[in-house]
Amino acid sequence: MRAKPVSKNVRRHLGLGAGVLLGASVLTTASTQAATTPTDDRAAAPTYVGAVEVVRDVAATTRSTAPQTLRGKVFHDADRDGRSSGDEGVEGVTVSNGRDVVVTDEDGDYELPVFDGMSAFVTQPSGWQVPVDEDGVAQFSYHHLPAGSPQLRFGGLEPTGPLPTAVNFPIVEGDDAAQDAATRCAVLADVQTYNGRELGFARDGLLADLVQEDGLAECGALMLGDVAGDDLGLYPRIKEVLGASGLPLRFVPGNHDLDLDATDAAHSFDTFKRELGPTTYSYDVADVHYVVMNNVKYPCTPEDDADGTRPHCADPVNAPTYSGQLGDEQVTWLANDLARVPEDKLVVIATHIPMVSFADQDSTKHQTKEVDEVHELLEGRPALSVSGHTHSTERMNTGDSYAGWKTAVGVDELPFPHVVAGAPSGDWYSGDLDVEGRPMALQRDGARPGYLTLDVDGSEYVDTFHAIGEPDEKQMAVSLNSPRWRDWYTTITEWAATREGWDQAPPVNVNDLGDPGLVTTADVAADTWLTANVWYGSTDTEVEVSIDGGDAQPATRTQQAAGEAAKTGAQFADPAAATRQLQVARFGFESTSGDPAAQGYELYAGSEYGPGPAQPGNNVADRATHLWQYRLPSGLPEGVHRAEVTATDSFGRERTETHVFEVRAELPQQSFRSDVFGTE
Repeated sequence: MRAKPVSKNVRRHLGLGAGVLLGASVLTTASTQAATTPTDDRAAAPTYVGAVEVVRDVAATTRSTAPQTLRGKVFHDADRDGRSSGDEGVEGVTVSNGRDVVVTDEDGDYELPVFDGMSAFVTQPSGWQVPVDEDGVAQFSYHHLPAGSPQLRFGGLEPTGPLPTAVNFPIVEGDDAAQDAATRCAVLADVQTYNGRELGFARDGLLADLVQEDGLAECGALMLGDVAGDDLGLYPRIKEVLGASGLPLRFVPGNHDLDLDATDAAHSFDTFKRELGPTTYSYDVADVHYVVMNNVKYPCTPEDDADGTRPHCADPVNAPTYSGQLGDEQVTWLANDLARVPEDKLVVIATHIPMVSFADQDSTKHQTKEVDEVHELLEGRPALSVSGHTHSTERMNTGDSYAGWKTAVGVDELPFPHVVAGAPSGDWYSGDLDVEGRPMALQRDGARPGYLTLDVDGSEYVDTFHAIGEPDEKQMAVSLNSPRWRDWYTTITEWAATREGWDQAPPVNVNDLGDPGLVTTADVAADTWLTANVWYGSTDTEVEVSIDGGDAQPATRTQQAAGEAAKTGAQFADPAAATRQLQVARFGFESTSGDPAAQGYELYAGSEYGPGPAQPGNNVADRATHLWQYRLPSGLPEGVHRAEVTATDSFGRERTETHVFEVRAELPQQSFRSDVFGTE
């Protein structure tokens, strides 16, 4: 590949390029709008604004006139006008149709076999940048669907007509940092806004954090699916909000990005393709090869249940649903793609549904059918799997194992790290509103809503979890798991399992629980644990506890990832998160405005919660991969005590939380002591 070296500077933004303008009638673009230089006052401007050059000129000289061959050029868009005329081709760049993989010749030319429904794309080479549109969405593909989509609620793809004369992919040389081995990337899953209100929550939370992150201009943000929440008509606003970050944006397809009215898998992501790009592709940034794959098969069919492990696929007509699988064509493409990647280059596999997860370890629907084949193709390579979907945060290391994997997808131990990246939406924007007016939305494993960054240098990387709205030092929640708390938890969860409507009051609430930071001497004697939920903790995280300045003692991880099943229930729950999840006052929101949407609150695709008494939400942190417990000493005296909890990760980074609690012989009265004043 002809590219001159550039120097190290991963923190610099690229200069803003001139926009691509539609001119002569023989030129069209692969985007739905002409890309122009932004004139608004966003926080940051996109990197290099442009579009793929699609040439329709029957008089053009072509190297191949075969109707089933797509030809074109990858060219250095030195003047950033988006036109290949006068620009040099770039040799050695990978181009694909999602099945076949070819490399450009010395003139930058390529030829690819054609089939209906394919997405042709260029793999961005290291040291170069593909253009983005006015919202920052990367532009590197052409969708070939001559007749267009069948009738779909959100439109799908317009007919592309006959095969173009050429599809030319512009790229520009990056800034000083672009060819260096070090770079920083944002990785985030499940923004999943179902409505305008939730999109506002994402803007005020996730976006507010992203615009403050340094060093992301080269790599940008990789969105791991469920960009929308079924209503794909929100895509334009979602793109504009996320685009205000000024970052290059790339997207993975998720199960809530589907055209749900599609009757076959060939068209189930047509609207996603129109708005966000292809569902399968790869790109290089520095010394990292990113691979995006679609593992959401919708609708799945009885043929997908040939081995009897996917009964949810039995009736695609009356009960259409999805299943976690790649299919043979994508596995073939992955093999072809990796064949052109050096063995020592870090490969990051990005899917929406996890390859495997702790949260859904027994499920065939929510894990990936071909995970063993992916592992085999990556054998001997430095690799990382990143995904979303579960609304939990899971950092699983090489050698980790959980009982459900073997039966569900045939995996025993992990051959390389797998990460479920958490969700900026947290637990689907549920829970009470915080002081900033955003839902607490604590995830199903108690982790805060958040996202990841990857700081990569060569094949080595440092991954960091960022809790939205919190400083980076905030990495855990500490609480007490006492017999009194467990009794309260059991009472309210058993009631919630059988409740019949929002008008019922629970048998207990947080007032019945009393002060969770105060335990009795009897509680201490009968097993009270200091619980630390280290949101991005893993098997190589060490947690120590010091009480009142004493020697630090190790805490015990509730899950050892040694082939066991999930440990669940009050004993293994996170009291800090579960207490808030089990008492949601937002149920009680009522007004006389006459607006039904102002009563209680709404989640998912229009589901109503309330109005009614405060009560538990849907998901409770009753299990986690990253929970540590330290049993309080049985002889701990009465008084106020100070616990210092320190978590040290595999990179030697220490995070310490101080937790102050009380021990008393008996529970003090929680209400005002009216009897003292004779006012009973």
